[in-house]
Amino acid sequence: MKTVSLQALPNYDPATVAASIDALLSPLGGIQTFISPGQKVLIKPNMLAGKAPEKAVTTHPSIVREVIRRVQSAGAVAVVGDSPGIGSCRQVAQKCGILQVIEETGAKLARFTESVPIGGSGESGHRLEVAQEVISADVIVNLPKLKTHQMVGMTGAVKNMFGAVVGMRKPHLHLQAGSDKARFACMLLDLCEKIMPALTIVDAGLAMEGNGPGSGNPVWIGALLAGDDPVAVDAAALELLGLPPHRCWTQQVALEREMRGSSLAHIRLVGTPVTDLRPARFLPAKSTDVNFGLPSLFKKRLRRSLSAFPKIDPHLCGNCGQCVKHCPPQAMTLDSKRVRIDLDNCISCFCCQELCPEGAIETQQGILLRLADFIHGRV
Repeated sequence: MKTVSLQALPNYDPATVAASIDALLSPLGGIQTFISPGQKVLIKPNMLAGKAPEKAVTTHPSIVREVIRRVQSAGAVAVVGDSPGIGSCRQVAQKCGILQVIEETGAKLARFTESVPIGGSGESGHRLEVAQEVISADVIVNLPKLKTHQMVGMTGAVKNMFGAVVGMRKPHLHLQAGSDKARFACMLLDLCEKIMPALTIVDAGLAMEGNGPGSGNPVWIGALLAGDDPVAVDAAALELLGLPPHRCWTQQVALEREMRGSSLAHIRLVGTPVTDLRPARFLPAKSTDVNFGLPSLFKKRLRRSLSAFPKIDPHLCGNCGQCVKHCPPQAMTLDSKRVRIDLDNCISCFCCQELCPEGAIETQQGILLRLADFIHGRV
């Protein structure tokens, strides 16, 4: 049985966060169960973009502060790092408030610039490389933000480790998977297994619903989750939100692969009862394709109707070109008037939506996909 701890988080006041994290880690044996004196500990928050904490895009700095302090109290060296989608690590850390807590605690900032291979391709067939700091760490503590994700459904414990991949190597992995979301999810699971964090603590205080992970709506959940297995933690997070496993591609693939921690039947939930923390309402990400099991010939012909694609809102778009720069298949172009999308080449990875600083990219579903969502009560 895998153990996942849940705990209420009334607010982000430092004293409240400290008490909640103590209560969260107590059933797991405390921080000393995962960290020994003298070790180098990489703390991996979500630093997707330089947004203020109230936008719910990044891990809240109060969570990062308390984890740093616990790592240091265990006699270890705390290093905080990530590879943001837009901007340098230092710039993003400063804008989201994490740099301030790094400096006030005496921790170190890792910029994730040098990439090294980690060997083997796993079940997904992807050749994986991660930041040197990930490999050199004795222990990894994973600090994801709980958010919806337009491509994979939910970003939590497993997806947060994608930030170990340096810079523009992320679009390359998206391109390798193409429009096959199961293959991309398989790659994320392979990556997480190879650089397995010793401990995951999910910031589900102020979460994100809707068009996550960068343009959704902040929603207060008021919870923390923790465990030593990212797949099990994600299973518990879906249970917390009241979402079925098929709403998260990594969880769906983990169940198909019969990975440890993928089924709630093999997870022991401790701490605050999940029913006491579950929100009355949570808006998931829009469905982006239909799993009818149709022959590939039909899927190809009906692709526009069965899939979802990004759509630019011209009233919000600032023509900054970030979407064009980060589009893995180079299906986007920018002229003097607007951004244009070649839907024949678009792989529906939604990197453009994830990284748009203006929230100007919407999800447009095909007519058969909308019909399927209606029939299954997903709208």
